[in-house]
Amino acid sequence: MEVEENENENNGPIENAWAMKIPKFTPDDNPHGLIEESKFATLFPKYREQYLKECWPLVQKVLKDHHIIADLDLIEGSLTVKTTRKTWDPYIIIKARDFMKLLSRSVSFEQAVRVLEDEIGCDIIKINSYVNKKETFLKRRQRLIGPNGVTLKSIELLTECYVLVQGNTVSAVGPYKGLVQVRRIIEDTMKNIHPMYNIKSLMIKRELLKDPRLKNENWDRFLPKFKSKNVPRKQPKNKVKKKPYTPFPPPQPESKIDKELATGEYFLKDEQKRAKHCYEKEEKQVQAKKTKEEERKKGFIPPAENITKQNSVEESTVDINKFKAKMKKVSKQNKSLNKKV
Repeated sequence: MEVEENENENNGPIENAWAMKIPKFTPDDNPHGLIEESKFATLFPKYREQYLKECWPLVQKVLKDHHIIADLDLIEGSLTVKTTRKTWDPYIIIKARDFMKLLSRSVSFEQAVRVLEDEIGCDIIKINSYVNKKETFLKRRQRLIGPNGVTLKSIELLTECYVLVQGNTVSAVGPYKGLVQVRRIIEDTMKNIHPMYNIKSLMIKRELLKDPRLKNENWDRFLPKFKSKNVPRKQPKNKVKKKPYTPFPPPQPESKIDKELATGEYFLKDEQKRAKHCYEKEEKQVQAKKTKEEERKKGFIPPAENITKQNSVEESTVDINKFKAKMKKVSKQNKSLNKKV
């Protein structure tokens, strides 16, 4: 009964699929090898030729352990991998193909070799299709790298993947769980969501995993939420006003001959035309001379003085009789006060 219960437990759903250990595939599992030959070829750019020449003996040595032949064609600029009769792992040719892709995408040999391991994969993400304008594409790509590569380094530390931004693609090498996270961060960044939101959420999830009480709870309340803001765009200074629609076409502009006919210049002789042209030129020069002289004289003209009008003080007329009566009244009051004292 106990054996049957254990079998049922193994066949049931798994809570954490990433933690499940996959058994290794050994030569004993496939003693007869592969029946047919598989072959893959990838192109590489010209600037990568020198590096591939230097590291090619190491590439052949690594692939020879897995019984795979690798060819470097410098004339066509291609890397080719193919299986042999001794190849026992059917999936190693796919790994070798990814290995060649990474080498052609400027990934170093030390990082690209990791793809041949069982629990390590790679992902090459195209980022040029998310944005139409080149300026916005360059800004968002730089945002992914960060100042002095800080953002890219933090992504590598949190996902445990090696990430390289090269041209229109991003190459990532690491565990399969980390590759999923890297792809999400890169796609969100190119869709104008700052990578710091995803980096913060990964940091919070890492801390929440340590707490066994929050294992079966919803983590949405702890994670940062992104709110898109409609930033007002700068409007052009000179707005083009639309003219009212008319079904009739605009009038045809006058030609040079029509203008000369209207002014009568068309019937003048060449000498008369030259004389008229010289006269107009002289008039323009005289006018320009006058304006220059006026500008020069402006510096010598004194500024207008602010003359403050002095308010004329009008002499106030005093009534003497009233003044005498007032003084008598005051003297009487003083006498009365002195008597009381």
